[in-house]
Amino acid sequence: MSGHSKWSTIRHKKGAADAKRGKIFTRLIKEITIAARMGGSGDPDANPRLRTAIAAAKAENMPKDNIERAIKKGTGELEGVNYEESVYEGYGPAGAAVLVESLTDNKNRAVAEIRHIFSKCGGNLGENGCVAWMFDKCGYILVDKQHVDEETLMEIVLNAGAEDVREDDGTFEVITGVQDFEAVKEAIEAESIPYIVAEITMLPKTSTSLEGKEAEQMIRLIEMLEDCEDVQKIYNNADIPADIMQNAN
Repeated sequence: MSGHSKWSTIRHKKGAADAKRGKIFTRLIKEITIAARMGGSGDPDANPRLRTAIAAAKAENMPKDNIERAIKKGTGELEGVNYEESVYEGYGPAGAAVLVESLTDNKNRAVAEIRHIFSKCGGNLGENGCVAWMFDKCGYILVDKQHVDEETLMEIVLNAGAEDVREDDGTFEVITGVQDFEAVKEAIEAESIPYIVAEITMLPKTSTSLEGKEAEQMIRLIEMLEDCEDVQKIYNNADIPADIMQNAN
């Protein structure tokens, strides 16, 4: 799990710079649009995926008009791009598992670009199902230790339905079932405890330790995938020393 904590923290810090370039907003708008379309409703109270997407957009200070416009494009009230969802699976350096979620208006372009990125960074795109079994879908909330002590946090989140609280290098990782994620997040917010990350994610069941050149290649792979316009989210099971990750960002 420690690897996930480090990737989440780095991604959050990197997100501030990405937002200035519009990348974060673009990804969030795509997610809101498809959540409204796939969920069958533009009402967040009746559409959990849309509710989560809107919360993520608000956390990035996206203007209300942008959110409403994205919802209307999803419900068909406004004309918009027809995005398709795909999940790609592959292996990074040293066989580390990588899952890539894509939202694109051109699947041929997306798969060609993703395949090129894998091969360029010492990895390879695999067949459907080759690594998905190594991950569990769950709710994940990352809290800085300086904002709350472990006993207080555990009481709050376990009473709200969380499955586990794990300590890792300056943070607490709160793990929930997908169905309990919203309730646990709201319980944390009700106590005015800030969090670094709160999302539905894919957590690796086991990790692959990488160092040296392989670690650097893995970081480059993730960064290139993040820069790909057709990629929404990336999950991996690489556990890389914090100093290498910090020096690369």
